[in-house]
Amino acid sequence: MAEESKQAQGGKARAAALSVGERQIIARRAALSRWGSELPQATHDGPLQIGDTVLIAANLANGKRLLTQGTVLQAIGRSRTPKAGTGGFSNVDGLPFFLSAETLNPFISDELRLSTTPIFFRLKSGQRAVGYDALLLPMICEVYQKLHDWITNKLAGDNGVEVAQAKRAYAQYKHIVAACEALVNGFAQRGIIALVDDATGYQADRARDDALKIVEQYVSPSYLIPWTRRFPHDFFRETYKILGWEYKAGSVKHPQYLGKFIIKYIYDALPPGVREELQRKLPKNESGNRRAKLWQALTADTGIPHLDRQLTAVITLMELSSDKKEFEQYFQRLFGKQRTLPYPTPVLLLGSGA
Repeated sequence: MAEESKQAQGGKARAAALSVGERQIIARRAALSRWGSELPQATHDGPLQIGDTVLIAANLANGKRLLTQGTVLQAIGRSRTPKAGTGGFSNVDGLPFFLSAETLNPFISDELRLSTTPIFFRLKSGQRAVGYDALLLPMICEVYQKLHDWITNKLAGDNGVEVAQAKRAYAQYKHIVAACEALVNGFAQRGIIALVDDATGYQADRARDDALKIVEQYVSPSYLIPWTRRFPHDFFRETYKILGWEYKAGSVKHPQYLGKFIIKYIYDALPPGVREELQRKLPKNESGNRRAKLWQALTADTGIPHLDRQLTAVITLMELSSDKKEFEQYFQRLFGKQRTLPYPTPVLLLGSGA
């Protein structure tokens, strides 16, 4: 530890001995070496508005959420262009230049120090960019909030030296404190991660991907289950009862409305997108018939068991009901409003089946 401390002190001493021009050359070389490597590309990016401020947000394939350096600077009331001699990124202590002032040092946590490494990447357009972990922005705001509290405390005291220091700090940083306060108000409703995902469209894509995966678990890619009696006689008998129809045991012909009833209370109770994909896979012909029953395209390990559970639940509710109105009340109480997809129905590239 002592040896490492000596090395660190030696590094600082050597850096302090460099002229401004030499520091600029070293910083430029370091930046060029970073740009020279293969850069990760954003899978999603877009503008993120917080109050009156607009930042550029991006998602990387590894799940990292980024905010571009220039828009972070602008958001906290700094110039989008890093000051000369910094190389655009960090000073000799490893902190970004906008946190390197000695006045701010007491308010910088170890967590913040470990989060300030710039990330070099490409936007979806291919344009090179420098970004910071999106979680850095709330931590930056916290630093300036703590500075504001310190200023307020010192101005209320009677130590002339400290009051003078506080006044100088206030004059220098009041616009940044105000900008950070506005950002914090923007974070109040939703966290920065959720805001980034909304701005870039990542959240919608992830939800769509999750829905597609669920549909894949429920709908067979090619195989059709051989026909057997899936809907028991009890289902039809109880359906006819609550609808006020006369039921004839053994009849295989049913009113057209029964198909709509089954879609609403059986298939629509399956996860969002499943019923639509079943209908896409088994379209009606010109006569209005399908080459197989919808349930025959369900998977044996996931789709069919869920269908059977739904049938059992619906039959039980109909047995408890004297009419359709009472049944619907029970149904809504048990299942509630069925979820719907907040985007177009997923269409899977499935085989035609047999």
